[in-house]
Amino acid sequence: MIHWLLNRRRAEIRMRPFPPQGETFLRANLPHYLVLDEAERCELKATTLVFLEEKQWEGCGGLQLSDEIRVTIAAQACLLQLGLPHDYYRNVDSILVYPSTVMVPQRDLGVFERVDAPLAAPAPILGQAFARGGPVILVWDAVLHGARHPEQGHNVVYHEFAHKLDMLDGVADGTPPFAERDRLACWVEVCSREFLRLRGQIEKGHKTFLDAYGAGNEAEFFAVATEEFFDRPLALRSHAPELYRVLGDYYRQDPARRVSRHDGQAAPPTSPKP
Repeated sequence: MIHWLLNRRRAEIRMRPFPPQGETFLRANLPHYLVLDEAERCELKATTLVFLEEKQWEGCGGLQLSDEIRVTIAAQACLLQLGLPHDYYRNVDSILVYPSTVMVPQRDLGVFERVDAPLAAPAPILGQAFARGGPVILVWDAVLHGARHPEQGHNVVYHEFAHKLDMLDGVADGTPPFAERDRLACWVEVCSREFLRLRGQIEKGHKTFLDAYGAGNEAEFFAVATEEFFDRPLALRSHAPELYRVLGDYYRQDPARRVSRHDGQAAPPTSPKP
């Protein structure tokens, strides 16, 4: 009964007209919105309305939340789920937005903890995703810059919400949930190979297409690859075609084809693995 009521309420929200000012924000801040077809734009706006309604939003560090901030963040998060069967990020309860770089304080030891290694020093962050139903922390100036400049391949919203997709099965290991075993096996084979290739290139001092941050662990690799998949899809497809293919299979989207279509270039669609 509760599930039925929730779906009914979501259906009502999805039918609401998208605010004209919200459309203005999407066109000004999200270049990827401009390459979607009309059906995709309608779906993205409907999903964004639900996301805006269901999540708790909090401005931190003196930031006054505005409709532009909410819409810009929500639409980017929902773009990742555009082709997926989803439950509107059920593992995200709240989004905390700071105006600029946040310093994470050094963690205090628990009463029964022993020090086996040096504690991490305070470090600046642009975003952070917490496990289970924990919040997503974002820095607004980084969000806006990344959204408006996809050619740079750094998008903190894509990065942190990719972590949340990864965490849907209860663990952040760089492998989001797959219902089909063959798709999972293909994902593991390709992503493991590309992850190790990235690490090897960095160890040899070679210049890499994917950000070196993705070599930290498998979870960061997935998040960094997601940024490139949506921000620089043609380049990713050229540099790592198999990685592009499995990301397209997972997200059920083909951003390279969208960009090529929008630019008037000929580009065959990427065929997902059945």
